[in-house]
Amino acid sequence: MGTEALRAETGRPVRPVGVLELRDRLASGALSAEDLVGQYIARIEAREPEIRAWAWFDPDFVWEQARALDRHRRSGRPIGPLHGLPVGLKDVIDTARIPTENGTMLDAGRVPLRDAAITERLRAAGAILMGKTVTTELAFMHPGATRNPHNPAHTPGGSSQGSAAAVADGMVPLAVGTQTGGSVIRPASFCGVTGYKPTFGAISRRGVLTQSPSLDTVGVFAADTGGAALLAQVLMGYDADDPATGPDPVPDLVTPASAEPRLKPIFAFVKPPGWDDAHPDLHAAFGELTERLGDRVFEVELPAIFDEAAPRRQLINEAEMAYHYFPYAKRGGEQLADVTRASIGSGNAVPARDYLSALALRDVLSAGVEEILTRATAILCPAAPGPAPEGLGSTGDAIFNGLWTYCGAPCVTLPLLTAENGLPMGVQLVGARHQDARLISAARWLTDWADAEATTGGTS
Repeated sequence: MGTEALRAETGRPVRPVGVLELRDRLASGALSAEDLVGQYIARIEAREPEIRAWAWFDPDFVWEQARALDRHRRSGRPIGPLHGLPVGLKDVIDTARIPTENGTMLDAGRVPLRDAAITERLRAAGAILMGKTVTTELAFMHPGATRNPHNPAHTPGGSSQGSAAAVADGMVPLAVGTQTGGSVIRPASFCGVTGYKPTFGAISRRGVLTQSPSLDTVGVFAADTGGAALLAQVLMGYDADDPATGPDPVPDLVTPASAEPRLKPIFAFVKPPGWDDAHPDLHAAFGELTERLGDRVFEVELPAIFDEAAPRRQLINEAEMAYHYFPYAKRGGEQLADVTRASIGSGNAVPARDYLSALALRDVLSAGVEEILTRATAILCPAAPGPAPEGLGSTGDAIFNGLWTYCGAPCVTLPLLTAENGLPMGVQLVGARHQDARLISAARWLTDWADAEATTGGTS
């Protein structure tokens, strides 16, 4: 694999590039950062008018970083784990002296003076900040301008839509997003890339737009599991400025993403609330997938109390959003989209009793998830109710994501299935909290298994 894997002239999403191999070629000098970013820049210039994945992109800024990193490597000094790898940042993540406008005209022209913790870690690791990717308004439900690279008439999902689409279209190998409901896993599924939302609190949110601190989680996008593991591992770690983080050691994610597991995983297949309303293609695909997995999967029925997850998660989201978005409502509420204003209004009306009850239910549901995972390596379920819906007025339904976000569990979606219309559908794996390495290992195994099945006429 080399830089020839990128093609700027085609309108189709490019074949995923192996991120770990790119890392190794950059580190050895077999590939220069300038050569690599040159092809990504060409891809962006060719495709951005249609896909609209970028809120801010400056080729000169990218070239400057690439040249500096090449000089650094030639000097013989140590290089970082992301040396020369371009990364897109969702435009709710602060970047010093670079616009961060949070997807709203109310923050037009906003330029932070300080990097977010994420941005600091990326710079220290030798990553190239490729630009800021489009988000929905205030990372909520009103869509941005981004189109789905597989079919621009279909939504790319949200709210991390620019990050998912940029990776899917081969504009950048890695990107960062955030998830409060399903804003990493769902767009990754719709756009056909790997999306990974770590355990709640694994990555600092200092300098990231706060919507719902009980739910907000930083996640990543990549062409493959190895790339997602590499990027997430660099971003993880304790930060005194984010009380959700803890002083736990950062897990090694790259090793399980790169090697066969010592024990083959067992999956618990779950039909989460909303399953009956999912697309027929999804039902058929998961029926075939679970059949072919054979004794590596068993089905689990969730208790009825899990039906309460979606409305309770929404209640927490809206109550906390009403508080944190009050400054926006006060200085320009009439300029916000109807869906944003309505949710802020609903949050203002939430009784304290109901809010605290919803927070308490989270622990009950989390215990139920953990019990399932005493018998399985990971939960297997859909990442979205089907392929990306046609139309750009909605970002799709997060019904298959919010439950796991509510519980704080790590999730990864893998682009293993395809609908009859040719659009991708993701397979979601859910792990136990703080067992991210085990989840990544299961994701690696399932991807390899699906590739082997495809070679012999299997499901994917």
